[in-house]
Amino acid sequence: MLGFVSMLMDISSEMIHSLLPLFLVTALGSSVFAVGLLEGLAESTALVVKVFSGALSDYLGRRKGIAVVGYGLGAVSKPLFAVAASFGLVVTARLLDRVGKGIRGAPRDALVADLTPKAMRGAAFGLRQSLDTVGAFLGPLVAVGLMLLWSNDFRAVFWVATVPALAAVALLCLGIREPKSDPSRVLKNPIQRDSLRRLSSGYWWVVALGAAITLARFSEAFLVLRSQQMGIPTALVPLVMVLMSLVYSATAYPFGKLSDSMSHSHLLGWGLCVLVAADLMLARATGLVGLLVGISLWGVHMGMTHGLLATMVADTAPDDLRGTAYGFFNLVSGLAMLFASVLAGLLWETVGSAATFYAGAALCTAALVLLGARRFRAPAPVAVPWSD
Repeated sequence: MLGFVSMLMDISSEMIHSLLPLFLVTALGSSVFAVGLLEGLAESTALVVKVFSGALSDYLGRRKGIAVVGYGLGAVSKPLFAVAASFGLVVTARLLDRVGKGIRGAPRDALVADLTPKAMRGAAFGLRQSLDTVGAFLGPLVAVGLMLLWSNDFRAVFWVATVPALAAVALLCLGIREPKSDPSRVLKNPIQRDSLRRLSSGYWWVVALGAAITLARFSEAFLVLRSQQMGIPTALVPLVMVLMSLVYSATAYPFGKLSDSMSHSHLLGWGLCVLVAADLMLARATGLVGLLVGISLWGVHMGMTHGLLATMVADTAPDDLRGTAYGFFNLVSGLAMLFASVLAGLLWETVGSAATFYAGAALCTAALVLLGARRFRAPAPVAVPWSD
């Protein structure tokens, strides 16, 4: 059910995000650097907010209500894109949307881990991510159809995107029931020093790995811009995100299930190798085939690593600090995303698009070196004190 909620919200978000870089550059006259800066600010804002929402869910022992607030903010932001006549209002809408994402992200991921046996945790995160990513390719697909039908009317497409967002909020309210909290549990601040000391060195190693990988994997907005640069018609550009998301969705669950039975560090290492290959292909592509291969490899990398990192966080954090653990993981990743997206935009405008992807390959190689410096080890699980 959480996967279907994510799917509906992703349909809404991707209908907008797959067109937003083109809307900013062609309709509002923004620069590519401005697009990179906006994407970095938006994603880092979402990830920073997760610290507080995750910690609050640990403190209260309840997750669903906080997630409802987050999804609600995401739904409220959608009409603002449709009425935006300036870059400033787009920034406002994008940040509001990402604040909502930040509020819902950590409690939702913690709830998935709370409800799942440890031996099936990788498969559970893979399944939720797979359903989420179904929305990520249906959204651009719907956007392409509407753009062709309505002669590239960006704003009309943005208005339609509000419908699945509202449906996601309704489904979350009516279709999810979380475990009852223990009435005898003592409320304790999860971000005080004594609590944070319980986060192991293994957990902080996963945080460092996540940041390194985020540096290597900048915003997917640059995939959209690379496709336009290679001559794909504006109305068809979102199809590249359909391809990436389709591959991502098809691989997330199988690789998530595989992670339950093999070394996490080995699977993560192979995922980084795939990202290096994707970056090199996108940097050197001169035609449609090379572009599509590079984007497909990017999707395979996402399927191999995204759910895996969420599983690694759950495996290395105490159960009653799980929301906080996801929050700090995403805070560090958010700062890395801001730096990576700004760097990608600067390289694109000053050196060229190929340099952006070559830099991604170099940073990904550095992440591989970091991964090889220490093998991942997960501690024994700790019982959740407030679950059924």
